[in-house]
Amino acid sequence: MIDLLIKKCVKDRENTGSLKVRAKVGKVLGYVGIVLNTLLFVVKFLIGMLVNSISIQADAINNLTDAGSNIVSILSFRLAEKPADQGHPYGHERTELITSMLVGIAIAILGFETAKDSVHRIFHPEAIDFKWSAVIVLVLSILVKLWMYLYNTRYGRKYDSTLLLANAMDSKSDTIGTFGVLLATLLSPVLHFQLDGYMGLIVSGIIFYSAYDLLRDVMSALLGQAPDSKMIHTLSNEILECPVVISVHDVLIHSYGPNQNYATAHAVVDGRLSLIDVHSHIDQVERRIKEKTGINVSIHVDPVLLDDRQTQQYHAIFDEMIDALGNHQWEIHDFRIDPHKDHVDVFFDLVVPYAETRSEEELTRLVRDHVKCPGPVQLFIEIDHPIGF
Repeated sequence: MIDLLIKKCVKDRENTGSLKVRAKVGKVLGYVGIVLNTLLFVVKFLIGMLVNSISIQADAINNLTDAGSNIVSILSFRLAEKPADQGHPYGHERTELITSMLVGIAIAILGFETAKDSVHRIFHPEAIDFKWSAVIVLVLSILVKLWMYLYNTRYGRKYDSTLLLANAMDSKSDTIGTFGVLLATLLSPVLHFQLDGYMGLIVSGIIFYSAYDLLRDVMSALLGQAPDSKMIHTLSNEILECPVVISVHDVLIHSYGPNQNYATAHAVVDGRLSLIDVHSHIDQVERRIKEKTGINVSIHVDPVLLDDRQTQQYHAIFDEMIDALGNHQWEIHDFRIDPHKDHVDVFFDLVVPYAETRSEEELTRLVRDHVKCPGPVQLFIEIDHPIGF
């Protein structure tokens, strides 16, 4: 059914890299979610009132919250498909992340309210009027929510949509929670013990975990999580195919949405090559990467003097010293020297693990105290951290 609906409403549906296509698919699924969640809310809330079950009523309110989340999702997809403008040169795709965060907060609030009502019911139990109609409604609700989880997961992965995957996660927690309510409804009359409040508390715990899981992923993305190591490896290999590039380091990817990725990289080249020739080659690499991956990459050139004996001498001295100080966990790159009459300026980036707690000043002082060069040196050190690929 969903496939037919997408096929009818979204013409260019196979263009998974298109922002507009993803937005259209997201809006279609949002409208479907509004209809299904609203129907579930009405039916389950009435049944909950009829049988006097706090857990069924809480489950119904959860569905109403989901319908509200679907409305917010539709608005989010409308904003996300807006093109870049003067005020937002990287586009508006991060709207999906912001909306996902709001969905997570709403889920957490719902969990708190459910827990509060459940605790009250535990201390003040009330008998549930068992009816098979309630069981049927809960079973149908489980099937509907499981279906919503499956299609949101499928299309969320296909179109790389954080928001659809967030909706899928919400549906998954609803499925588990409703199953718990069903168990309480079936077992309470058999055991002659009111499980309603206890099961409502379990449901609230599931809701809290769902909110935590969602907010953790969203906050990580908003804060700037580590890029995919496979993508870094791909970019590095593309740059290394350039005939003037000797090595690549400091490859960074900055994401502003699934279709708005920017990257920077440092490429080591022979310092004696023509600047015009190097620029021409690097420019070609940047265009090729854009065509292949859709990533806008900016490559910084680091010139080195390959056959300079003095540079090689100092490089070997610092390599050995850095390796000893860092217990084989440190490394250096961007190494170059600038000789003067009375001293030598030494420039390099020192790559240390994230676990290193000493400050840049302390590390520079440590290197200065242990270096043994033929003459006076002045150090210019930049502290970097490793980028895994």
